[in-house]
Amino acid sequence: MTKDVREERLRSRAREISRFYSRSGRMPSFSEIGEMTGIRSKNAVYKLVNKLAQLRVLERDAKGRLIPGSIAAPVKILGTIEAGFPSPAEEELVDTLSLDNLLIQNPEATFLLKVSGDSMSGAGILPGDMVLVDKGQTPRSGDIVIAEVDGEWTMKYLRKRGENVALIPANPNYKPIRPKKELKIAGVVTAVVRKYK
Repeated sequence: MTKDVREERLRSRAREISRFYSRSGRMPSFSEIGEMTGIRSKNAVYKLVNKLAQLRVLERDAKGRLIPGSIAAPVKILGTIEAGFPSPAEEELVDTLSLDNLLIQNPEATFLLKVSGDSMSGAGILPGDMVLVDKGQTPRSGDIVIAEVDGEWTMKYLRKRGENVALIPANPNYKPIRPKKELKIAGVVTAVVRKYK
C-alpha cells in the first residue's frame, strides 16, 4: 500500500469519526470505531486511535476517554477582513482551524452556559449568548467569573483588593455584589459564542 493510499484511508476514517461526532454529539467507543471503519481487530482500532491522537485529530482525557481534537469540524481561514474602510479582497485559503482548539485550552475542565440577563452587556455578553467557562483556571482580579454568592449564581467581573472581594457588573443599571457569608468561584469565562442566524 502506497503512502498516499494509507494517508487517504486515514483521512477517510477520521471523517467517519467526525461525522459520528457531529451527528451524535459524543465520541464513538472503540467498538463503534471498529464497526464504522470496518476494522475487526481491537488492536488495530487501538493503533488507529493512537495514530489519530498523534495527529491531534482526537485526544484522550485523564480517564482515557476519547475527546475531539481537530476532528471537531475545522473551519477554513480565508484571510483577514478590514473592519474600517472597505478594501479590495481576494479569497485565499490561509489555513484551517478547529474552533475547539482556538477557544478551549483545557477540555476536561471546560463547560458551556447559556446567558440570561443583561448585567454583562458592557462586556459584550448578551442574553442568549453562550459562554465557555474553564473551571481549572485560577481566577484573578479582572476576570469574568461564574460564582455562587450566598447561595445564588451569577456571572460578573471579579475584583479583589486585599481581603475585599466584589463582583462587578458591566452594566450601570446593576450594583456590585459583595458576599455576606460565602463566595465560591466555579470557573473563569474564557470565550463568548453568539449565533446570529
